[in-house]
Amino acid sequence: MGRHGGSRTLPNRGRGRPRAPRRRPTALLVGAVLALAALAAAGVLTLHTGGGGGTARAPDARAARVGWGFTHTQYSADLGQDAAVGTAARTLSATPLAQNQHIMGWGADNPEPRRGKYNFADLDRRVALMRKTGSTPVLTLCCAPDWMKGGGERTDWSRKSLEKAPDRAHYRDFARLAGAVAARYPDVRHFIVWNELKGFYDESRNRWDYEGYTELYNLVYRAVKKRNPQALVGGPYVVMDSEAPGTGSYASRLSGPWGAVDQRALDVLEYWDAHKEGADFVVVDGASYTRTGSRPVPDEFTATRKFADVTEWLTRTTGLPVWWAEWYVEPADEHDARKTWTEPHRVAVQAAAMMQLARSGAAGAFYWNPEEQGADCPGCLWRSTELADGGSPLPMLDLLTRFARAFPPGTAYRDADVSGKDADRVRVLAAGSTALAVNTQDRPVTAQVDGRALDLGAWEVRWL
Repeated sequence: MGRHGGSRTLPNRGRGRPRAPRRRPTALLVGAVLALAALAAAGVLTLHTGGGGGTARAPDARAARVGWGFTHTQYSADLGQDAAVGTAARTLSATPLAQNQHIMGWGADNPEPRRGKYNFADLDRRVALMRKTGSTPVLTLCCAPDWMKGGGERTDWSRKSLEKAPDRAHYRDFARLAGAVAARYPDVRHFIVWNELKGFYDESRNRWDYEGYTELYNLVYRAVKKRNPQALVGGPYVVMDSEAPGTGSYASRLSGPWGAVDQRALDVLEYWDAHKEGADFVVVDGASYTRTGSRPVPDEFTATRKFADVTEWLTRTTGLPVWWAEWYVEPADEHDARKTWTEPHRVAVQAAAMMQLARSGAAGAFYWNPEEQGADCPGCLWRSTELADGGSPLPMLDLLTRFARAFPPGTAYRDADVSGKDADRVRVLAAGSTALAVNTQDRPVTAQVDGRALDLGAWEVRWL
């Protein structure tokens, strides 16, 4: 998540060069070929980048309600030990979630290293995984090949280079690439334009270059819609940074006990909303803790109210379905790692955040999966497929999948009856006969939920 304050740029969690391909799991490749063949036979898939004909139809607005999902990062379930890759595919197929992949970086090689010369091998493999596991596939149209941003044909995978925006003279080239991607994967119907306005911060004016981003967005929007009229496109994917109450130089009216959102982020959204050519959803990301000092205010559970307040403001302001491309609750260290909380603590606060997103009507929310290659992977969704026994689900995936089944977008929530001596220590989300209870304390608590006595362990998350 990129942040800006003055001339300071803090660490960004979404970095990472695509690892070099090593072993291509045979089962995954065979499955991908069969899936591609089936799509082609049905007239759904077109493996070319030329224009198409036919009668254009507007996409169904309900399709923007993709619900709960996750974003693939540098390491995912498409490569590794064959047995582990197969286990991961079965794990992800059990309860399909929306899955998001960037077109360059975060596990995907440069898609156009030279003008008009495409390299979609990595992206093909990630899309094949999404298809194989029955997900709703989403592509984030970021980042730009080097030749579009002042470089040459050699790809520079440094963070500084990857996070550069295309030069304005190459906006149309990037839009053309986006159109080629939309044509190559016609069954992908959801596209996010760019990531966190990377490269669009104007240090001289100490604000985002929302004019430049919106110009790029409109070109990409037209290119994607031209290639696939059924596609849904959204932006601006700005970071909703905030500071603690009474601090910061850019406090906005969007505030709560957790602090106030940076006015510069609201400026981006309001300009984009007024000048966009069109949009099917609005997308942001953010953390419940403060930008300065990374502090959850007044505590890590209360701070999650920010997600609801921001979602409700976005709904009122834009009238569009609201997506969170990333959301974070655990402060990172100087290396952008989140490894200080125990897994039960982490899952409990994540559950509280998801409750806020759900109640406020978020149409989509993507968990940033911090997958690594080893067994020690705090917050990961499954055991690394680099391990012989990898691919099995971890606690955060269990929460995400059960939440997706119980609380999809449009769920009618009800007020649960929560009582007892520790009632104020327990968070509950309920719909129909299902309820989710979360103990916000690092000690056991006792409460009654809908008349049912509960003894919850420290940080326990329990489905009722």
